[in-house]
Amino acid sequence: MGLKRLYKGVMLAALLLLTYSSTRAQSTTTLPNLSPTLAISSNLLYDATTSMNFGLELRVSETWTLKLPVTYNPWELKDNKKFKFLLVQPEIRKWLCEPFAGHYFGLHAHYGLLNMSKLTELDGVNFSGINFSYLKDHRYEGYLFGAGLSYGYNFYLAPRWNLEANIGLGYARLEYDRYECQECGKKEKTGSADYFGPTQVGLSLIYIIK
Repeated sequence: MGLKRLYKGVMLAALLLLTYSSTRAQSTTTLPNLSPTLAISSNLLYDATTSMNFGLELRVSETWTLKLPVTYNPWELKDNKKFKFLLVQPEIRKWLCEPFAGHYFGLHAHYGLLNMSKLTELDGVNFSGINFSYLKDHRYEGYLFGAGLSYGYNFYLAPRWNLEANIGLGYARLEYDRYECQECGKKEKTGSADYFGPTQVGLSLIYIIK
């Protein structure tokens, strides 16, 4: 799946969520207005790494919400050093009290596109069976998919504003092509890897639209 096709899919999903929210708001069987129904968010930890991110979350029942977060890092640093990626991670959440307040548990899926090279900071790192040392001298391009479980907590800041802390653990399957140097285009290897470990970490600023 190419970047443009994935981007179009994300935009369509966001549009469907907004349409669904608008339809529920106009329905005679609308949920009580005691709890929020729609919010947007940004993960401050991703912002700190200059990774652009945006989340749209919709209340679908009294204690359930559906969230669609997207994270994108298009930047290429000097000397062809890069960690470019586009990550989509839809999640269904079960709130222990009411949506956007207190504790929740979530089930998420993820799909992402990757393009990485010259990441010398990861030299010598071997985590969950994946040897990141190759990133020092090679370029990797590919995609990942998987799923996981999460836990989070929403803190009230002010009317319409919350702060959310969350963490997730799960599985990801990586499919990649390895190129023999950071700039050339000759493919050296096609491979795959299985990852088990953290799949989410966040400290997000939430704005409740309605």
